[in-house]
Amino acid sequence: MIDLAVLRDSPNALRDALRRRHTQIDVDQLIGLDERRRSVRSEAERVRAEQKLAGKEISSLEAQARQAAISNAGQLAESYKRLLTEADDLDQEFEELWINVPNMAHPSAPDGTTEEDAVEVRRWGTPAEFEFPVRDHQELGESLGIIDVERAARLSGSRFAYLKGEAALLDLGLVRFAMDRLTAEGFTPVVPPVLVREEALFGTGFFPTDRDQVYAVERDDLFLVGTSEVSLAALHLDEILDGAELPIRYAGFSSCFRREAGTYGKDTRGIFRMHQFDKVEMFSFCHPERSWEEHEYMLSIEEQIMQELELPYRVVNVAAGDLGVSAAKKYDIEVWVPSQEAFREITSCSNTTDYQARRLRARFRDETGNRLVHTLNGTVVTSSRSVLALIENHQQADGSVKIPAALRPYVGFDVIAP
Repeated sequence: MIDLAVLRDSPNALRDALRRRHTQIDVDQLIGLDERRRSVRSEAERVRAEQKLAGKEISSLEAQARQAAISNAGQLAESYKRLLTEADDLDQEFEELWINVPNMAHPSAPDGTTEEDAVEVRRWGTPAEFEFPVRDHQELGESLGIIDVERAARLSGSRFAYLKGEAALLDLGLVRFAMDRLTAEGFTPVVPPVLVREEALFGTGFFPTDRDQVYAVERDDLFLVGTSEVSLAALHLDEILDGAELPIRYAGFSSCFRREAGTYGKDTRGIFRMHQFDKVEMFSFCHPERSWEEHEYMLSIEEQIMQELELPYRVVNVAAGDLGVSAAKKYDIEVWVPSQEAFREITSCSNTTDYQARRLRARFRDETGNRLVHTLNGTVVTSSRSVLALIENHQQADGSVKIPAALRPYVGFDVIAP
């Protein structure tokens, strides 16, 4: 969540930020609740102090006066209890509204609410001009016997797939390829838990706003993560880090699970939008004064990997109204999908500033004391969209798929042949 000082000291800035986000939250209601809860709690503390003072004086009073003082102390105790309950109720009412306030978008995030409002930053590569009819990844995958959506649907329903043979090796090869690149940059590889408690999802900003996207294991009060960002962010939950060790960078590999609620009828063909997929994710706990530099650095790693995979792409700066609640700024890398003749999102890279850290109580210590870290995350490769992009962009006239040179040592073959 954002700093409460913004509400108290700069309410107009908060109004402007919410307007850019197209978020309907009543700032005046928040101000009123905050003032009331502080006033009631202050009154409770005043009554408590008066009660203590009265208690000290009782023993020195005459019998008749003592009885009246005891009665007055009892009334003060009841008043204190009532005021404290009222203050706690007001705190809860305030928090239920405050936790829905998104991070404030960075000034460089463009205005708008949709994918179309994103601003292109740059492009790399030239989409291939095929001299044969282009086939989409599902058709190619089925003809090569490496993607089976039909049998997966019989087993699990829509938005699932079997990756078989070379596609499975491609998935695993992508993971190791990405991990090698990240460890060379100093990222610590992590295989984190994929079942987490609610606190981790609240701390990263996915709860309460995106609760309908998350699979719940209600019997055990656990939830399946939609990204290892959740588990990696919670790695330093309620900890104070050594400022001299920042940035602390992790490369997480995990299976991910998303309900994809609200996407009925969208990207239903193939493996673009899946309920289950594998993903390699970067995560950084960074010094606040260097987080924007860190954001550009993490984006550069994503671009380097796309270039080594020989995938034409463009980088876009996501519109303020299309950001997730925790992000202050996000870049998407959109790869060219030949069958759609369009650029589609394949990875993203977000700076959440201190929004997640405040919820997770993740701090660092330096010469000035304890401060909140900044957290950043970035997707590197996924088993669905990365495999899809490779198959479509590197398809050949004979129905085979050529493997980029950088990936061949990780998969053990140069081509997926019919």
